[in-house]
Amino acid sequence: MAYVTSATTKGGRNGRAILDNNGLALAMGLQKEFGGNGEGHNPEQLFALGWSACFGQAILALAKKHGLDGQDARITCAVTMDKDDVSFGFKAELKVAIPGADKEKVKALIEDAHRICPYSRATRNNVPVTLTVV
Repeated sequence: MAYVTSATTKGGRNGRAILDNNGLALAMGLQKEFGGNGEGHNPEQLFALGWSACFGQAILALAKKHGLDGQDARITCAVTMDKDDVSFGFKAELKVAIPGADKEKVKALIEDAHRICPYSRATRNNVPVTLTVV
C-alpha cells in the first residue's frame, strides 16, 4: 500500500501552489525576514503543519502502549530556517502537551513517536530536533 500526492508551484516563494487534485491552493509569499513582503504562506509553515499533524498521529498510535490517552495531546511544531555555512538550514522543536498526564510518561511517548513519525524519520540526522514536554 502506498499513498502518493503531488503539488505544483509557479513563481517560487512568491507564486501560487496548488495540490494536483485541485484541492488546496495557496498564495505563497517570501518571509519578511528574508526580504519578502510576508504576505501569503511559505513552505516552512506548511512543513510545520504537516509535521505536527503526522507527529500527532504517531502519538495517537502509541499512547495506549504508554498508558496515556493521546486524544487530548496538543502538538506544536516550531520550524526555524536560518543561514548556515552552505545556504539555509532547518531546526525544529516538537512540543507536546497532554493535560494531566505524567510528564515522564509523555517524554517516553514522544521519544517513541519520534522514532516512527515519517517526518521525524525523513529529517533524522539532517535536521536538529528538540523534543519538549509542556
